[in-house]
Parts: sequence; structure tokens; C-alpha cells
Amino acid sequence: MLFDEIVDKAVAAAIGWAAKKGEIMKTFALILIGILGLAAVAQADVYIKQESKRGAFSGQPEKTIVQEIWLGKDKMATIAPDSTTIIDMGLKKFLSIHHQTKSYVEAAFPVDMSKIMPEQMAQMMKNMIDGMTISVKPNGQTKKIGQWNTAGYDGNIKMMGMDMKMVFWASTDVPFDWKSYANMYTEMQKVQLNVGEKFIEEFRKIKGYPVATETSMMGMDLKMTVLEIANKDPGAKVFSVPTGYTKKDRFSAEDLQKE
Repeated sequence: MLFDEIVDKAVAAAIGWAAKKGEIMKTFALILIGILGLAAVAQADVYIKQESKRGAFSGQPEKTIVQEIWLGKDKMATIAPDSTTIIDMGLKKFLSIHHQTKSYVEAAFPVDMSKIMPEQMAQMMKNMIDGMTISVKPNGQTKKIGQWNTAGYDGNIKMMGMDMKMVFWASTDVPFDWKSYANMYTEMQKVQLNVGEKFIEEFRKIKGYPVATETSMMGMDLKMTVLEIANKDPGAKVFSVPTGYTKKDRFSAEDLQKE
């Protein structure tokens, strides 16, 4: 899962509560984008390499990171430079590992994000999720992305009176059973976001695996593009917490600061 970008605490303190609200929403938006981009497939392990480009926002420069995603039977891991997210549907648990602080947060399904985020963000996180709505519809466009033929889907997420606009470019050409992926994907959204069936039904409209997404919200733009999909052996360490890391009940601001 992609946990990405929060402004420096000193800047947030200087620009006041209203601006803080915007930064918290942007932080949540990036967390949400990560959740919406995660999936697992009930078959042999699949390796996906993808590139995420985030445009400049709130005084932060442009940033590009490369992530690795491992999809296994009932579990997945997303590995970014500063963090690793592990979701195990069999054990019904969620792990977010932060390498900078050598710590991790573990939560059981269904995950209440407001209970594991920093306390100063918790209530706003809860309000965002409780009032969140989404719509997804085909946009009639097609294009080739890398080696994959894709069809476009427009998504719009509303939370606290603000819009997150997304375009999903999905392909049925991927070398795994995308229908099994889609079923697991929607189940994972239920347990991670604790949302209702109406929310999930919108995502069932997407046919295929999203090999690219484009997201914009409050002046922040993020583009994700898949670079490689292959069958590989993940090894023993991909789905586990590194030795010596400390378990915590909540993320800290330091955990999120350089994500």
C-alpha cells in the first residue's frame, strides 16, 4: 500500500488550522490512493513493479518513487523506499512497516484507520471515511500503456465537501486471473476502509487490472504506471516484519513525515 507525503510539522504549525485540515486531507488522500491500488490474487505469486510520480504541492517538490508489489494467495506486500505494507487476508491482519523509525503498526480486520493514525488526525480521518462516497464509470477511452491495452474509467471520491478525481486505465491482458483479483480487491476494500456494499459496487465496474492511475485533489497530482508484471519467488522476508523493529499502536507524525 502507498503511504506517501505529509508536509513538515513546522510548516503545518505556521499555516494554521485551516491549512492543516487541507494537509491532513492530502495525507489521507495519498493513503486512500494506496489502499485503492492494492490487490491480491488467489494463485501463484505475482511481482509488479510500478512507478509513482507526485507533482509539487504545499511547498513540497516533485517526487518519483518506484514500488514493488507482491501478490500471493490471500496476501500481498507493497514495498516502497521508506515503508512496507503487508495485508494477510488469511490471518485477517494489516501491517504497516516504517523503515526510518524501525517500527510497525499492526491492525486486525476490519481496519479502522482513525485508530491507527496520529491522535491529532484521528477524528478527521473518521469523519472523512464515514462521509465518503464514490462513483466509477467507463469513459469510453482506450490506449496502450507499455505492453498492455487498456480501457479508461473515471472515478470521483467525495469527502468533507472535496473531490478526489481519478482515472483508472485497466487491462485484461495481464498474466494472471484479473477476475479473481477483482473479487479479492473488493473484499480488501471492505476490510481496510470499513465501507458498505454501495461503495464496493462502484469498483466492480472496473474490468481488468489498473496498470495506470491518474489522481488529482486540492492541487495535488499523482500518477502511477506499472512497469513490469512477472511470476517470481518472493522469498521468506517479503511478507514478514524485519528483525528488531518495534511494534506500536499508532503511527506517529515522524512515521508519515517523509513517506
